[in-house]
Amino acid sequence: MPRAKGGVKSRRRRNKVLKLAKGFRGARSKLFRSATEAVDRALNYAFRDRRVKKRDFRALWIARINAASRENGVSYSRLVFGLKKAEIALDRKILAQLAVTDPAGFSAVVAKAKAQIQ
Repeated sequence: MPRAKGGVKSRRRRNKVLKLAKGFRGARSKLFRSATEAVDRALNYAFRDRRVKKRDFRALWIARINAASRENGVSYSRLVFGLKKAEIALDRKILAQLAVTDPAGFSAVVAKAKAQIQ
């Protein structure tokens, strides 16, 4: 009796991994063992970086808001404090978009926040 090698189930499992490894260079897209290692690592990076992306964007938004608010004569932290006191509920993403696309509108928001600080 021949030894059982798994047949359909094993082939499906291997093909699933090789499909995920499509586009990888060299053996990593052709050989199951290399592909398994590469895919596992890639999935770990993808999982981690979905969270890192959120941090990176928040840092970018804060840098943009800080630059624009300093042009209007107030620091980022004072601006956020003023917005909180003025009960203006704009998140950092929207503030950053305003700073880039509509500087006049951003200046108006900063003016309201400044009025609350002083």
